[in-house]
Amino acid sequence: MTTQTAQKSVHPVTNTAALKAENEQLRQKLAKLETDKAKKALSRHKKEKSLKPFQAELIRMQKYLEQTKRPMIILFEGRDASGKGGTIRRVARYMNEKHYRIVAQGKPSDAQRTQWFFQRYVQRFPRGGEVVLFDRSWYNRAMVEPIFGFCTPEEYKQFMKGVVGFEKDLVRTGTILVKLYFSVTKQTQAERFERRKTDPLRQWKLSEVDLQAQERWDDFTNSKYEMLKKTHVSNAPWTVIRSNDKHLARLNAMRVILNSVPYERGNSELDFVPNPEIVISGSREVEMMEAERIKLGKFTH
Repeated sequence: MTTQTAQKSVHPVTNTAALKAENEQLRQKLAKLETDKAKKALSRHKKEKSLKPFQAELIRMQKYLEQTKRPMIILFEGRDASGKGGTIRRVARYMNEKHYRIVAQGKPSDAQRTQWFFQRYVQRFPRGGEVVLFDRSWYNRAMVEPIFGFCTPEEYKQFMKGVVGFEKDLVRTGTILVKLYFSVTKQTQAERFERRKTDPLRQWKLSEVDLQAQERWDDFTNSKYEMLKKTHVSNAPWTVIRSNDKHLARLNAMRVILNSVPYERGNSELDFVPNPEIVISGSREVEMMEAERIKLGKFTH
């Protein structure tokens, strides 16, 4: 009886101590979680703040285009989940809404399929003094369409033959054309897809094409190589943006855009030089891919 009484007197103390220890662990975990969230929020704020001087320059660039009546087209191409959309939003965030448009074309209609391929894009081209940002462009025909059978081999062949001349005429008549290709690694793409699957605010971004992007990785890589090799020309060059780090990709994409327009810069202390580890010329990317294929027997990025 005495032993039982002793046991009864020990258990509440033991349980209370265990609960206190558990509560302390939970408190520490919560404090760490709140600290991590605060650090991430502060980091995001600092990154967004660092873009503001460049966004101010983009406004000055836009004013120059308005004054000179020059049209500008910026193409945002690249793999799914490579950061194109986020960059477009940052580039356009403070621009005058009357003088820019973001164009994301859907599937062509039956009528459009019977027209000259470039016609539906030409209809969305900028007037003098306007900037049009294409979230994917006519280069769908060089990448997505042939891989998924949305065009015939002959249609692909004709596009690759005609696009260089099409862009040459575009530039010759005064349009500023900037072609950006966002390059992301397979692992980073997979991580971003996984986040989209679990985040209800990002699930809308997943498409049928996205779901097959990892399986068709090599097909996209081969198409990227052919596109860069055949359509990177002096009057309409490609600029490749390494976009594993979204912030650096956005920052350097802005630098590339600003450097493509001869406007008078407002902030002389701002660094307009693209980071060579993030920004690669299309010709250099082709050289690197060819060297990689010789060394490893295949492309890997």
